[in-house]
Amino acid sequence: MYSITSSKDFEELSPFIIIGAGGGGEKLHNFTGVETAGFLDDSKEKQGKEFCGHIVESDLKKLVEETDSKTVAIMLPIGAEGAALKYAVEAIDLGQNVLTSFRSLPLEENPSLVKFANQAGVKIKQISSRLDNVEKTMGARPEKVTEVLPKVTYKSEKPVIFVGGTSQECGKRTTTRKLGEEAKKRGINAKIFSTDEMGLEEPTDINFRAGSLSVMDVPAAVMGTIKYLDEVEDADMIFIEGQSSLTEQGNPHPKGLSASILFGAQPDCVVLCHRENHPFREPVGIETELKAIEAVEPTKVVALSINRRNADLSLDELEDKYDLPAVDLHTNANGGVERLLDTILEYVGE
Repeated sequence: MYSITSSKDFEELSPFIIIGAGGGGEKLHNFTGVETAGFLDDSKEKQGKEFCGHIVESDLKKLVEETDSKTVAIMLPIGAEGAALKYAVEAIDLGQNVLTSFRSLPLEENPSLVKFANQAGVKIKQISSRLDNVEKTMGARPEKVTEVLPKVTYKSEKPVIFVGGTSQECGKRTTTRKLGEEAKKRGINAKIFSTDEMGLEEPTDINFRAGSLSVMDVPAAVMGTIKYLDEVEDADMIFIEGQSSLTEQGNPHPKGLSASILFGAQPDCVVLCHRENHPFREPVGIETELKAIEAVEPTKVVALSINRRNADLSLDELEDKYDLPAVDLHTNANGGVERLLDTILEYVGE
């Protein structure tokens, strides 16, 4: 009843005062059927400057009085729920219709706001996530939108090492733990961060199941955890266990998760794990995954951790082929974890 379902809904509500002179505001401004009367933003850096052909204002009442607006559209990000609610109430008091976004002010969680708008005789609509269409096509849906975290942006000044792989169950968790353990033995305040619910064994310092989050929330959760390890745990170095693979075949569902963790980690370098002749996964291989990692994130694969449980690969041949150190942590072959960490320290600078 309250969801926007077509561009005709926008036409009926136009012209708009758009709150949020950012990506969401620009997207709405450019949408078919939308006429923009003005922009408002709380940021003093944006106020008084031109945005999408309008000068960004700070006073909603003034904008309403000086324009022919019919609706206040609140296009604020997750984390700005308080400001969104404040503007919605003010807009209704000013006799304006209200358009909200499920990201900043979901109407199903604010029934009193809907009641207030109805009592004031104005319309209140929501740009919905359209989970009803997911239920229509899949027969099931989440009870509510799962994207809930504020979009944290953080880059550690300490070395961050990402442990990726060519598939699931190829050695990422073991490699991450062993690297962190070896670093701790050398007196480095290394922190081991697992992105899986099974990352419980010592010496792991922190873990959560990244797959339980919206893909949109995963990078923020990873960056927020790195920030915590930096500021609260005073980390010297952080080892992050990735999930799945960017290129594994047969099971495409975790690929987006793998990329999201990598994006959030923003690693200084990567250790790539591989398990040849995997009995129940379909890895494409080292070369393809290596290229994919370095293509989607500005980082460098510096070493290979080879799981030889299902194939007696020659580590020397792999080193010649990829021009990278290749070790087997299960047998500690070819220098094992000590050489792996030495390679990382040499790359990031001790």
